Amino acid sequence: MPDFLHTIGDVYRRMSHAAMRGGREPDAAHLVAVSKTVPVEVVREAVDCGLRVFGESRVREAAAKAAAFAGLGLSWHMVGHLQRNKARAAVEVFDLIHSVDNMDLLGLIEKHAAAIGKRQAVLIQVKLSGEQRKSGCDEAALRAMVDAATGMEHVEVRGLMTVPPFFDDPEAARPYFRRLFEINEAYGFPELSMGMTGDFEAAIEEGATLVRVGTALFGERDYA
Repeated sequence: MPDFLHTIGDVYRRMSHAAMRGGREPDAAHLVAVSKTVPVEVVREAVDCGLRVFGESRVREAAAKAAAFAGLGLSWHMVGHLQRNKARAAVEVFDLIHSVDNMDLLGLIEKHAAAIGKRQAVLIQVKLSGEQRKSGCDEAALRAMVDAATGMEHVEVRGLMTVPPFFDDPEAARPYFRRLFEINEAYGFPELSMGMTGDFEAAIEEGATLVRVGTALFGERDYA
């Protein structure tokens, strides 16, 4: 437990220093601990150390963990690509879905949230690179998605999310973070999800309010 406390403390220290370097308050960005594939007993250690917001990318795995920690006031975020056939289950489990990237998915979330009387908080994932394999709506399609969501009663767009191309040097991701910040500011959204273990400090310096950190907390994992 002491080692885990040290690890978490180091991530928070790096986050606060990055925020201050960016001219922001030390607590301007919030940590989403990406716990996908992490066993329940390890997540329990993280909870015991004070973590309360966890990111998952598999709906079934998230549902099992949410049930295991029911009543503890934890918040569960969907941070991976969400398949349309998982939309109903995702609405039942997640407090915030980071990865809404198309109109059909947006409509399904509205439908399933209405069915259970929930107002589902979402982020729209924007693809700022030309990578074909990467999820996200194009910047040109964003306005239509925001307009569609505005007319929905059970979906609330809280902000934007992006995953830049992978770079060995986090500085290379900075232009993507800066661009998404500018877009987010233009819409006036309060949340901006960007930055992972390799580049979260640059993301915070450029305005991230949510960083999705897994490896720096839980170590390398096999995602196969």
